[in-house]
Amino acid sequence: MARVVTDLVRAQAGAGLRPVVACPPGSALASGAAAAGARVRDWSATRAPGPRLAGEVAAARRIVRDCRPHVVHAHSAKAGLAGRIAVRGKVPTVFQPHAWSFEAVRGRTAELALGWERFGARWADQILCVSESERRTGQEAGISARWSVIPNGIDLDRFRPGGRTGRTAARASLPLPAGTGPQAPLVVCVGRLTRQKGQDVLLAAWRRMRVPGARLVLVGDGPDRASLEGTAPAGVLFTGASGDVRPWILAADVVVLPSRWEGMALAPLEAMACGRAVVMSDVSGARESVAPGDEDHLLVPPEDPAALAAALTALLTDPALREAVSRRALRHARAAFDVRRTAGAVAGLYQELVSLSGPTMRKRTER
Repeated sequence: MARVVTDLVRAQAGAGLRPVVACPPGSALASGAAAAGARVRDWSATRAPGPRLAGEVAAARRIVRDCRPHVVHAHSAKAGLAGRIAVRGKVPTVFQPHAWSFEAVRGRTAELALGWERFGARWADQILCVSESERRTGQEAGISARWSVIPNGIDLDRFRPGGRTGRTAARASLPLPAGTGPQAPLVVCVGRLTRQKGQDVLLAAWRRMRVPGARLVLVGDGPDRASLEGTAPAGVLFTGASGDVRPWILAADVVVLPSRWEGMALAPLEAMACGRAVVMSDVSGARESVAPGDEDHLLVPPEDPAALAAALTALLTDPALREAVSRRALRHARAAFDVRRTAGAVAGLYQELVSLSGPTMRKRTER
């Protein structure tokens, strides 16, 4: 989500908008947004609702009052909750869930989250989804809203194919698992180490793999790291957080993301734009990410280690298939997921809301 916001801010600032980003001080989003051209306001919010919510809502209300924005764009469940309560429709508001809150929890908590999303939709002029499947999930859950769908985009200048020399150079620059030769089959998973991203499913699949010399690398950090490391088969590398995932993507033969839920994951798009085949669980946004015709090779049911192991094995043991899939992924990503197109569509949505809210605001919008 931080990458999505930072990329949007960079494009918006370049187009003459005046973005203001409210986020926790010292966070990756704070530094990234400032470098991208935003004015950053400290908003000390936690990830989950709790006893601090009332204070976080009040702080958000003060920031909105001070900045006097033409549009408020609230990203993800927590900011969507606090931001919409703070504004309550007094400023044109876009809510972007980045995957639904009620998919992330179970039992009574899921019921409460869904109840809030149904109620809170009245305070969003638009709910912006990153995939049609994310929108359908919301609609089928009974959320009544004015919907927009704008797929995620990536920086195609940053994520580029490296060719064979790029793969070799990337492998030479990285601390790969012991015994990894230059031609060893390498699978890379990029993502926060959480239940959502399904690395536990990947480790279960990896125990089934029978590909000689194959290595697995998990790039990222998160609350589940200790438990994942404790159950990982021998030879799996945990890199921790990485400021630049491109070398890991370029070093990989296959990139994998076994998520339990998503809106439209960014890491697979980045890998595809680098010319890598990507195996994903068939959650929201996945079918809209892959090149048409490659669904059978690249999509597996969520929480199915056997299917995931079979898909990885097929790509690792069939170089011709892997190369063909990689070429199609590259063409598709570069044609469909340019962040400049995404930012332009979001700016158009802002302009529409501003125009509807008052003719004097038509020439300037503020995030």
